[in-house]
Amino acid sequence: MKRDFKDFFNIKLLYKLAFLLSLSGLFILIFDFGFDQPTTIQNKINGFFLTVLCIGIFTTVLRYLTQGKNIEAKVILFDSLSIIITLLVIYFHFFSEEAYRQVTFLYSDNWIKITILLTFIREFSEQKINYKRTLLNPAQLFIISFLGIIFLGTLLLMLPNATFKGISFLDALFTSTSAVCVTGLIVVDTGTYFTQFGQTIILVLIQAGGIGILTFASYFSYFFKGVSSYENQLVLSDLTNSEKIGEVFSILKKILIITFSIEILGAFFIYFSLNNSLLPTFFDRSFFAIFHSISAFCNAGFSTLTAGLYETGFKFNYGLQSIIILLLTIGGLGFPIIANLIKYLKYHVANKILDFKKSKMLYKPWVLSLNSRITLITTFSLLILGTVFFYLSEYNNTLVEHQGIGKFVTALFGSATPRTAGFNTIDMNALNIATVMMTILLMWIGASPASTGGGIKTSTFAIAIFNFISLAKGKSRIEIYRREISDISVRRAFATIMLSLIVIGFGIIAILVFDPDKELLGIAFECFSAYSTVGLSLGITASLSAPSKLIIILIMFIGRVSMLSILIAIFKKVKHKNYKYPTEEITIN
Repeated sequence: MKRDFKDFFNIKLLYKLAFLLSLSGLFILIFDFGFDQPTTIQNKINGFFLTVLCIGIFTTVLRYLTQGKNIEAKVILFDSLSIIITLLVIYFHFFSEEAYRQVTFLYSDNWIKITILLTFIREFSEQKINYKRTLLNPAQLFIISFLGIIFLGTLLLMLPNATFKGISFLDALFTSTSAVCVTGLIVVDTGTYFTQFGQTIILVLIQAGGIGILTFASYFSYFFKGVSSYENQLVLSDLTNSEKIGEVFSILKKILIITFSIEILGAFFIYFSLNNSLLPTFFDRSFFAIFHSISAFCNAGFSTLTAGLYETGFKFNYGLQSIIILLLTIGGLGFPIIANLIKYLKYHVANKILDFKKSKMLYKPWVLSLNSRITLITTFSLLILGTVFFYLSEYNNTLVEHQGIGKFVTALFGSATPRTAGFNTIDMNALNIATVMMTILLMWIGASPASTGGGIKTSTFAIAIFNFISLAKGKSRIEIYRREISDISVRRAFATIMLSLIVIGFGIIAILVFDPDKELLGIAFECFSAYSTVGLSLGITASLSAPSKLIIILIMFIGRVSMLSILIAIFKKVKHKNYKYPTEEITIN
């Protein structure tokens, strides 16, 4: 049977054609939603969509006829559901004239988007993609992937149907960079300037930027094919900081499962925390919940509300604010920390609560890693200190309108959001100078490594503190929890701190040159917010000149990919040489 099919069809050519058609279908879909079409053009587009979907089903079935035994059960389940959904959409959308009366749910154009996207994912995942370390090192590949998403997002946001009044290239580039770099700084109001199609583009850019497009592409390719080249795994192990090459795809799987699970749960709780009178329809509440859940977990800070969560009707919704705090805190911890915490909770439940194998435990295993301990202690220490400071500093200022528990939740939000989240529940321009300075410090420290947040990172800040203490005690090593922090970690930490201050400093100076009328505090706040991908502002973003906006765009990008990664991408790696010069101390103070 397999040989007959292979003789009758040029299968490789057919699969290549199916992929090109699905790719074209994706671009035509964007064109269709981005522009208003006359009826004749729309009919031709619908015919092309039908062709793409039919070819997609045919090639999927053909794979089973030619290589059915090699396909895993999870792929069979995915393909079965995709084919069933696609066939239903084809019938109700293209062949049932009464569909809009009988099944309005399936007649929606959104199902065409989903089925075309499913077809593209399936065909794309079958393509052979080999990363060549000789052409691009992991740092270069990481940077190029972000640049590619940013410029694609810019073009999508410039589509006529993405905005109500149109948008300039610079503002579209700024918005796309802010979304992909999960910053949240805006030059136009997200809720009123962009249509729902435009807001959906921003949401997709946030998700792609938060997790990384390479994570999606690599895992889906592995999901369907079940194999990957050694070269690909080597590159991905560098990008994911995997200790073992064989763990790369299990780590990618965990990242995707953790991300989507938390975002779905977050959207569910946000939905039920909303006041139905403010968002009357089910679709409005659902879109709001999904948008803010993804934006919060990815620490993006984008909101569909004009004044953010300070909007009338939302600033006293402490349940909603508590959910947002939880989402942005979890997202800011980083995927390795979340995975380690899950492992620790499993151990704690099994061996402490359920008392499994307690009598056989001869020693206590090191379940919670040193990295997790340092990150968690630093994160919650900063959260507590920030909350106390905000509460005391703003008690008779911005917290006056809140009562009881509301003051505490608002203070907690004010402490959590500078850690690269960017949401606001108070008027930022009304803050005391002391609170503004504390906010700048919290923004600069930022979230944790391998998270969706920015800043110099909590672990970097912690290592700097440990180093101060070690030097004060006259120690030559940094020791914590009966472990010694490696010299390379210390060097990376201080390089990160120095590079961040250089980038932010040059940014402040450059904006002062182009916008001398702006206050220094506002510019400094903007630059720290951009570098740490926070999104908080004292209100000067939209009024910046074009050169200053470009500087903020550059700072946002550098803050997301990190200056150290850019330097690694630029400089050629020096081979290790087995020699050592005599050491000599340099006078410091």
